[in-house]
Order: sequence, then C-alpha cells, then structure tokens
Amino acid sequence: MIRHAESPFVFGEERSRGLSEEGFEAAKKVADRLESEPIHSIVSSNYVRAKQTVQRLAERKNLPIVEYEELRERPIKGLDYQAPWEELLAAIEKSFEDPDFALEGGESTRQAQERAIPVVRTLLKEYEGKSVAIGTHGNIMTIMMNYFDPSYGFEFWNRTSKPDIYRMTFVDGRLDKIDRLWEEV
Repeated sequence: MIRHAESPFVFGEERSRGLSEEGFEAAKKVADRLESEPIHSIVSSNYVRAKQTVQRLAERKNLPIVEYEELRERPIKGLDYQAPWEELLAAIEKSFEDPDFALEGGESTRQAQERAIPVVRTLLKEYEGKSVAIGTHGNIMTIMMNYFDPSYGFEFWNRTSKPDIYRMTFVDGRLDKIDRLWEEV
C-alpha cells in the first residue's frame, strides 16, 4: 500500500488534484525506496494524486498502472458540503467505531470495504506469491487494512504520513503481517 504524497486540497477537485512540488519530490523517494523490491504489478486509485505517487515507480519497473475506481478515496461527506476539519475528524473516528456510520452523502467504512475488498481479493488470487503495489489514499488504505486486521483504525490512520508505505503479507489469502516500509526524511 502506497499512500499518496502531499497534494494541496482544492474543494470540488477530489479526483483531479495532483501532487504539490513537495509531493513530486516525495514520489521520487517512494520510487527509490521500492526500486529494489520485487513488484509484479502496479495498481492505483484513479485519482490523479495516487497515480502520480506511483508513476515514477511504474516507469522504473517498466509496468503499467492499472486503475481501479473501487480503490478511490472514501468520501467522508457529500460533495456539496464543506465541513470544518474538526467535524470531519470526528466523523472519521466515529466511522471506525461504527462501521455503518457516515455523514450525509458520505460513505461508511462498511460500504467502502464492500467496494474495495473485492479488488484486493482478486489481486491476491491473480498475483498469488507475487507483489502488487497499490497507489492509494490514507482513509481507504486504513479501511482495507482494517478489514483484515481490526486493530488498524482511526489512531493508525491519524499517524500515517503523506506518502507512506505498508507491506501487507498474505499467506493462503489471509493476512500474515503488516510492515511499514516508509521512513520519513
């Protein structure tokens, strides 16, 4: 799992906003960190910032980036509602305590898992014994990790960085362990 690098927030441009200059520099470091890893496929959310974070890695590995709409970030609220950050933070925390909770127009943890986990399961089958890099976002990454290990919740999400990298190791389709591969500079 590769959480995207820094991307300036622009209301209404969730899908199209790209990385900042700092984010592009961090994406180079992501590629440096993962260059020696055996990666057999690179998949990503179809949001620009996630794709841009794994683009240099894809170029170095000479692999295409396969996009999945289902791996997009979870909307915490409806698109027409600009909530204060404190309200969004409280909603994210509550959504990990109650997987069916969502703000109006938003997506619950359970709903996000129901759309993203089938993609993960497909990748586990298709690339059994191999490695897949997933360009992702902090909230949906945590939600996917939470599906396999409920100890990954709000506190974990709140400690992740942009970018961040986690290796999820599966044995016979079951999560064996999670290791953090990113060290902030």
